[in-house]
Amino acid sequence: MNARVKLESIESGQEVTAHFDHGVHVGLASPAGPHGPSPVQAVLAALGACTALDVISILRKKRQRVTSYEVRLHGERPTEHPRYFTRIEIVHVIHGHDVRADAVADAIRLSDTKYCSVHAMLEPKAEIVSRFEILPA
Repeated sequence: MNARVKLESIESGQEVTAHFDHGVHVGLASPAGPHGPSPVQAVLAALGACTALDVISILRKKRQRVTSYEVRLHGERPTEHPRYFTRIEIVHVIHGHDVRADAVADAIRLSDTKYCSVHAMLEPKAEIVSRFEILPA
């Protein structure tokens, strides 16, 4: 796995573009702005994407009829540097037909403890708390 990060403006020094092997590129900025999220916001979003992809895959295998799925994240950081996450709350919001709470809880547990690499990287420094809501389709 490779990435290349290029500073977009030597003068401002506030925006970079991350380029990945498969041709995709993502803008990042500090502070976050119209050209992209901050690098720390991107880490939070990466956690959400990682767990969402795990959970929906597991729910499909469990034959759960999910019609809509969103992961909401809230991260807490200290005011002093280094400003790493100390606590992250993950809320899985699932809409569907007769989605079983035990299936969702199991899918989240598997993502949190076995499959999500981003979770595994953040967990030594941050308390990560996951919960879910199941709503009708």
